[in-house]
Amino acid sequence: MLFPEIVYGPIHSRRLGISLGMNLMPVNCKLCSFNCIYCECGFNRPQLHPVLPSREQVKDALYAKLQQLSKEGVVPDVITFSGNGEPTMHPEFEGIIEDTCLLRDTYCREAKVSVLSNATQLARKDVVQALNRCDNRILKLDSAITTTMRAIDDPVNSQLTAEDIVNLLKVFDGDFTLQTCFLRGVLPDGRVVDNTTADELEAWYAVVHLLHPKQVMIYVIDRATPVKTLEKISPEQMQQIADPLLAEGIHVQISA
Repeated sequence: MLFPEIVYGPIHSRRLGISLGMNLMPVNCKLCSFNCIYCECGFNRPQLHPVLPSREQVKDALYAKLQQLSKEGVVPDVITFSGNGEPTMHPEFEGIIEDTCLLRDTYCREAKVSVLSNATQLARKDVVQALNRCDNRILKLDSAITTTMRAIDDPVNSQLTAEDIVNLLKVFDGDFTLQTCFLRGVLPDGRVVDNTTADELEAWYAVVHLLHPKQVMIYVIDRATPVKTLEKISPEQMQQIADPLLAEGIHVQISA
């Protein structure tokens, strides 16, 4: 499922409410630093020559949409950067966030600006500065064990480790939401992948305690996935995963 526009929705998000979506990636293909086996946008297609919208095009598209919604009396809860890949890969990401915050303040002051990111671009100072302007930094870690992270997320940088991601996340001193998709299944090459095992959860809990995120957001696959053999984790097991953190007073949002 690809998003054919720069601005789409608003849609009802399981995690965020009434969300106006922002797509900074091409409209005809996915472009991401990860190739996640559960991504609703499918896999990267490197044979294509992707074209990114300019900062001005993004600003104009959001301006037009917010004007339209204002006339209709629709107020989004959140303006969410996600779309067809990793939004922080856009070279003008910082300027786009600046424009978005100004438009938000004009048309829907109560709406939050949120970014769903895989954290791979946090070595860039401009990306960190942009994310610090946002209300919600929702940053992904699907496993604290490198072999599992690579099996699930298939990073374009094949040398990337789970420890690398954890170290990048430290830049926010806990002022972010840690997001994890729990799943199990069999990959096309026959490997079994499961980030709900005892070893996986022990390593994941340790990272939560190390990073102290202001919120933990856990969820399950909800739409068609490019790898068809993945299993949706039950609500009961998701609750069991959350319970130890909830018992410590950690804010956990479960989307199961």
